[in-house]
Amino acid sequence: MRVIGTAGHVDHGKSSLVLALTGIDPDRLREEKERQMTIDLGFAWLTLPPPADAPAGAPAEQVGVIDVPGHIDFIKNMLAGVGGIDAALFVVAADEGMMPQTREHLAILDLLQVQAGVVALTKTDVVSEEGWLELVEADVHDSLAGTSLANAAIVPVSARTGAGLEELKRILADVLAQAPVRRDRGQPRLPIDRAFSVAGFGTVVTGTLSDGVFRVGDEVEIVPGHLRTRIRTLQTHKRAVERGLPGSRLAINLTGVHPDQLARGMVVGRPGALRTTDLLDVRMRLVADQTGTAAAMRLRHNQMVDFFSGAAEAPARVRLLSAEEIGPGGTGWAQLRLDSAVAVVAGDRFIIRQPSPSLTIGGGQVVNPHPARRWRRFQPQVIAQLETLARGTPEDLLLHALAAGEPGSLKTAVERSGLPAAAAEATLARLIAEGQILPLGVVQPPLAASATLAISLEGWRTLAGRLADILDDYHGQFPLRPGIGREELKSRVQGRERWPPKLFNELVARAASEEIVAETGDYLHRPGFRITFTAEQQTRVDALLAAFRRQPYTPPSMAESAAMADAEIVSALMYAGTLVRLSEDVLFLKETYDEIVSRIVAYIREKGSMTVAQVRDAFNASRKYALAIMEHLDERKITRRVGDERVLR
Repeated sequence: MRVIGTAGHVDHGKSSLVLALTGIDPDRLREEKERQMTIDLGFAWLTLPPPADAPAGAPAEQVGVIDVPGHIDFIKNMLAGVGGIDAALFVVAADEGMMPQTREHLAILDLLQVQAGVVALTKTDVVSEEGWLELVEADVHDSLAGTSLANAAIVPVSARTGAGLEELKRILADVLAQAPVRRDRGQPRLPIDRAFSVAGFGTVVTGTLSDGVFRVGDEVEIVPGHLRTRIRTLQTHKRAVERGLPGSRLAINLTGVHPDQLARGMVVGRPGALRTTDLLDVRMRLVADQTGTAAAMRLRHNQMVDFFSGAAEAPARVRLLSAEEIGPGGTGWAQLRLDSAVAVVAGDRFIIRQPSPSLTIGGGQVVNPHPARRWRRFQPQVIAQLETLARGTPEDLLLHALAAGEPGSLKTAVERSGLPAAAAEATLARLIAEGQILPLGVVQPPLAASATLAISLEGWRTLAGRLADILDDYHGQFPLRPGIGREELKSRVQGRERWPPKLFNELVARAASEEIVAETGDYLHRPGFRITFTAEQQTRVDALLAAFRRQPYTPPSMAESAAMADAEIVSALMYAGTLVRLSEDVLFLKETYDEIVSRIVAYIREKGSMTVAQVRDAFNASRKYALAIMEHLDERKITRRVGDERVLR
């Protein structure tokens, strides 16, 4: 599920465009309709055509739309919605061109590194002056240069006449198809942008789900506040669903909490998974000083700012770690001391604004949401550590390093990550506790120096899927076989790698615990798989078994049986234990075989020994069968040969 967010100056037609595209009026508040201006977030959805490079018959995709306010007084509300989008629908009115809030919204999208987007040049129906549209397009193109939306297509449209809307949908579909898919690391987070009550249902919260899946019935925790609750129902675009997927707009009906206990900026997560913080290590970037930019100013040490991330906001004091100030367009390291705790994770993007007059100053990325302490300024070792973390979160670095050669040793992953030993140790412990890294065997500290093999959760899901596919394909190809041999499965799943047996056994054990694989004797198969004969095959089975019962002690040979019922059917009967193979060419019904063994053992106990000739005469069989029986009992260590006789072991 993908989400598009609008951006642009007030009264440039964002809400009218959303209404024309979706048929849904995103202005839900009475005051918005009276003022004809979006004040708070609005939500809608539409179905986009398949992208241009989609295969024939590909389904259309339904995407969510967040309509944000453009007026300067409601930028804070805009920030609460734009943080969870996959692509921007950047709106510029053709009759006015780039305006102050247009440029500020563009700066915010750039600071948040929204890479996917389309420019909708609205109100083209009111432009009559020749050449004006081309001038506005050129100005927009120049304004986008150097930003994350530099390559965005510009599409002239009219919400009133419908001109260009189909082209806009087509380009949006192509842009979303190229945008990165939200990753699922099993740690769902939903920043709350609305909380309200619905008669007959109770409390409902809405937001964009990131990094994980929520299911009906899940126990969840809301932070800050540590409110434990449970998901009663889920909806996406007013449609009930059993689970919400990463990137989807969700409405969650919660039990046991009241809307008065909730506020925009709180986050719904799994119990114990999210920690709040009021101290952040961040990489900061300021808005560039461009002509017409709404906010281009310097940031000084100890300056007070407003901090925005996801749907959360909090006053904060900036502690610059490597400079006394940062100029327009500049970057630097900082610690932010927040007046109130927020729930963010490493890698989250944020915006800072000057409180009064309200202006966007800059933004950046959270490098460490839980620093050990307030750092001393101008310390090279602190900056070096932050530079390392900036290459990715410690979790990202370790997971990426492990994925480069998984299953692999924890020690090798730590060496590849470049993390300091102490940071690696703490991160490994956290990832293992959260189930993001799955050790294959017993783990003992120090983890960072451990040669224990492990696999990431994402890697395991891929491998488990490969195991399931191999077994499903094998069952489809050989439906009369009980499964695949362990060594053959190992050879198929490991590819060109050469896994030690212990590693493969650990992987199979985990797959069995998750009911992906089952083991019967020497064979691995899908749980629930059973050999099943077709009606035609069953007729041949019945005929073959009837032949065995007609002459139980001189039954059909292996070759004769295969001719009567096909070699695969005979093998299936042996796998099932219906037939017992004593030698290359001798088969018996299991019931006959058990009778023969019982009679031979009883005879030897009474007489002390038995010869092949006596076996032949006892069962009125040929020497071929008698010899095969006695050699088979020797192999099973029931009897042993003494001269020409057999005695019991």
